[in-house]
Amino acid sequence: MTFFQFEAAFIESLRCIPMQIRINLDTCGVKLKLAHWNKFDEQEKQALVNLPCTSKEESQAYQNFLQSLLVKQTGKPAQMLEIDEFPDWLNDSNIPVNVKEKAAEFGLEISLQQWENLTPLQRFTLIKLSRKGHENLNFYPALKEFNLIN
Repeated sequence: MTFFQFEAAFIESLRCIPMQIRINLDTCGVKLKLAHWNKFDEQEKQALVNLPCTSKEESQAYQNFLQSLLVKQTGKPAQMLEIDEFPDWLNDSNIPVNVKEKAAEFGLEISLQQWENLTPLQRFTLIKLSRKGHENLNFYPALKEFNLIN
């Protein structure tokens, strides 16, 4: 399981949803709110951290497990999201506009070669941290951690 340095302040307690879980949520199509996440106990959170979610079968199993936890904790399942068959984080040949714009706010430009060299989780992270309407305080630390700047 991959956790990033910029997540260090909350990883030990898992009080926030780490990027590794967030990519799994997008992959399996479940909208999990922080309030829901915080209802899970440490073992349940750790199970979600450890459960794989890459193949269609794993994604379905992840979704089923997560929804069963939600029903147990809240009495109802989470809202489902449309699953993108080829999400932007798997496309290493096109840097999303939001990522380019967010980098430009810091006077930076991410090259296509740099984008290609990132892992899907790193690309996912930059995409999530560059969304409009969010604080995105960790975008710059992520750029540094991913060696996109010095």
